[in-house]
Amino acid sequence: MDCLVLLGQALDKGVFEQLAPPLQVAIFLGALSFAMGMLVSVTAFTRIIIVLSFVRRALTTQEIPPNPVILGLSLFLTLFVMAPTIRTINETAVQPYLEAQKLAATAPGETAATPVFGMSEAWENTSAALRTFMLHNTREADLQLFVELSNSPPPSDPNQIALQVLIPAFVVSELKTAFIMGFCIYIPFLLIDLVVSTVLMSLGMMMMPPVVVATPCKLLLFILVDGWQLISRALVTSFGG
Repeated sequence: MDCLVLLGQALDKGVFEQLAPPLQVAIFLGALSFAMGMLVSVTAFTRIIIVLSFVRRALTTQEIPPNPVILGLSLFLTLFVMAPTIRTINETAVQPYLEAQKLAATAPGETAATPVFGMSEAWENTSAALRTFMLHNTREADLQLFVELSNSPPPSDPNQIALQVLIPAFVVSELKTAFIMGFCIYIPFLLIDLVVSTVLMSLGMMMMPPVVVATPCKLLLFILVDGWQLISRALVTSFGG
């Protein structure tokens, strides 16, 4: 059984409420850091922020756009891409759990006779939605690698793959996809660098740094082709959106 399912069952039994307040605060702060890890590991955030970082490096504009802008754009593009998954989680996990909690609060004597939608059920539905998204965007070779490394038999149903196997396979697949997209982004800007360097050498201007002339040319090309729109479209459609 997944350790996170066990955690959900422990929360259903009220273990968290029985802890001392300092321990509750410590667990809550630890959960926040775990939430950041989940954002990077099970969503589209990794691919998006790496590709946007490649764009900034290819343009040779140093820290323009600044890091907060890159992070903010990556976050909201992630929310845009993950909107169907988030909607599924809300409909199948969050709302049923809130309704069950409301029912338990209004009619505590009747909850024993009716099935309770607890934290473990909510986590199962949440993990099912995330698993569907990750399986859709994970290469079969990467998934097979981590299945072999886990020394577990290949499951007959992909939906039965454990999260501790699926998540690293998804992250590795995202890194590979992001680097492929970054390579494709670099090619036209590399050609500009080569052309500018050749022209400067032919003119005898060997002491002139090519980046001084190449950067405005790159910016002009990026503006003329509406680069940010193209990058956003490519990122969203790369996830099948």
